[in-house]
Amino acid sequence: MTAVYNFNAGPSALPKEVLQRAQAELTNFNGTGMSVMELSHRSKDYEAVHQNAIDLLKELYNIPDQYKVLFLQGGASLQFSMIPLQFLKEGTIGNYILTGSWSEKALKEAKIIGNTAIAASTKDQNYQSIPTANDFQFNKNDAYVHLTSNNTIFGTQWQDFPTIDHAPLIADMSSDILSRAVDIEKFGLIYAGAQKNLGPSGVTVAIIRDDLLEANVDQVPTVLRYKTHADSNSLYHTPPTFAIYMLNQVLTWVKEQGGVSEIEKRNKEKAKLIYDAIDESNGFYRGHAEKDARSLMNITFNLPTEDDNKKFLAKAKELGFVGLNGHRSVGGCRASTYNAVPLEACVALREYMDSYRTGHVRG
Repeated sequence: MTAVYNFNAGPSALPKEVLQRAQAELTNFNGTGMSVMELSHRSKDYEAVHQNAIDLLKELYNIPDQYKVLFLQGGASLQFSMIPLQFLKEGTIGNYILTGSWSEKALKEAKIIGNTAIAASTKDQNYQSIPTANDFQFNKNDAYVHLTSNNTIFGTQWQDFPTIDHAPLIADMSSDILSRAVDIEKFGLIYAGAQKNLGPSGVTVAIIRDDLLEANVDQVPTVLRYKTHADSNSLYHTPPTFAIYMLNQVLTWVKEQGGVSEIEKRNKEKAKLIYDAIDESNGFYRGHAEKDARSLMNITFNLPTEDDNKKFLAKAKELGFVGLNGHRSVGGCRASTYNAVPLEACVALREYMDSYRTGHVRG
């Protein structure tokens, strides 16, 4: 089989070592004679995997004791509704910082449930930047303040998170969780779909502060309450067992790499290779994000013309580069350099970008 360089935006690359371990255990997990997909979620063999994944995430991310780790279903998109259902009561406001399409979608769902506001937005700049503290507009009755930490479509990322004192700060970290160190105590709730940095699609991780579990949710369906899942250790109903097994394998791999600090160092090195190719191209490649808002996870850029974009992408496909097309809403090119994307893939892309520019630059 031909090797490829996988820059897919999600579902995205998984560590080769993780895939190989899963392959080796696929039909006989832990000597059970069964696949982990066939085990009861109440069995001791599966519960050990489940608990280990929780413990590893707490260890790797330095999650304080006053937080619970939950495994949920419905993707991060279901969190767009679960959050206002829990916390957006009459007389309060869900306040959203808009930095891209996913924060817009979160706001849209909250509007269905209660009163909302926009604390800040960079939409008028086509989401090329991240708002600063001077831009924020808060309300004394904010139920929470919501942000999206990394914007896959536009290639921007929060470099520093705001300190919010009057309401819980909630973050959708679907596309950059575990890619860098984070001060968990700045947040009341962090949630993330697994399919970028944590594993395959099918499981959503939530990290929630204990006091937020006490929200009055009598009118919220049982399965949509965070407390339901916290009280049952995320075993209230059948969890996505294989996705959690893979999550556990990925977390094990992160620990073997040296933890989040080493992963962050590697991610900066990978991203720099590609951003340097953009910055040193004399305008042949044009990055979408402003430099002080650039994402380590999603690097977005355009060539001089749309025809150039198409030719660049067509040749890249021939050379084994996968997933470099920009999102359909903005076009251009995008390299998603998530944790599992190896350094050599980014080196190869840098070399391709340089050689393509040299062969096509206009005199």
